Amino acid sequence: MTRRGFWLFAALSLLWGIPYLLIRVAVRQIDPGVLVVARTLPASLLLMPLVLHRKEFSSMVKNFKWIFLFGAIEFGIPWYLMGTVEKHVTSSLTSLMIATVPLFSLTISKVRNVQEHMTSTRWFGLFIGAVGIISLVGLDIRGGEFKWVGLMFFICLGYAIGPVILATKVREVAGIAIVAGATGVIGLVWLPYAATHWPHAVSTKTVLALVALSVACTVGAFLVFFELIKEIGAARATVVTYTNTAIAVALGILFLNEPLTTGIAIGFPLVLIGSYFATSAKKPPAAQA
Repeated sequence: MTRRGFWLFAALSLLWGIPYLLIRVAVRQIDPGVLVVARTLPASLLLMPLVLHRKEFSSMVKNFKWIFLFGAIEFGIPWYLMGTVEKHVTSSLTSLMIATVPLFSLTISKVRNVQEHMTSTRWFGLFIGAVGIISLVGLDIRGGEFKWVGLMFFICLGYAIGPVILATKVREVAGIAIVAGATGVIGLVWLPYAATHWPHAVSTKTVLALVALSVACTVGAFLVFFELIKEIGAARATVVTYTNTAIAVALGILFLNEPLTTGIAIGFPLVLIGSYFATSAKKPPAAQA
């Protein structure tokens, strides 16, 4: 991984490690559908003037079908489901389930017959990460939580398909236009639902959580994500879910008093090790003298 790729990867790990904590805070007072609108419409309103200034609006309209599909698969449906899940399970568990995204991404790449070179080191990393997730599920999941875990795997599938759309269907569209268009249309789709489920009152803590989710974890994170895909590829970019898991687990334990369970104690180090090896690239051969 290049130095630029490393810093993009680190920034995205932080920006997508924070949301689990913020979502857990927000859904204590607001409906998950309202949460989707609060994360998407403000983000679109912030970005649209910049889209117009850079004359990217026509490109956004031209590729509306794929931008809408990306938005629906990447956050229109997953964010509602995640908000629902976090009403029933801890943010630590939710984030650890998301760490299965690279496995879904790898499977999709193979189904699409994408010729992306997989070294033995990368296979080892994915295997170790999978063992970490299996350890978590086997040691921490109780009977009543399995349906929520099932929903999380559905979310993971969407997170794995989203980058494929970016890399194949809207590759030439500016990232800022994709984010503005996708968040705008998804926010409008959810708006009627949110209007009938709007809370009577919200605390300052909830408002701050929503602002951070929209500005930093949506606008900032997706723009960084697009650059990361360009730098290291779609499949490897999804491995960021391993490291943002580490951040999410730590924040849940520190700020939400979530327990450090046996599953986390075993699975947590394994997903970190898996992240390191799964993102490694084969070194180019030395130049012949």
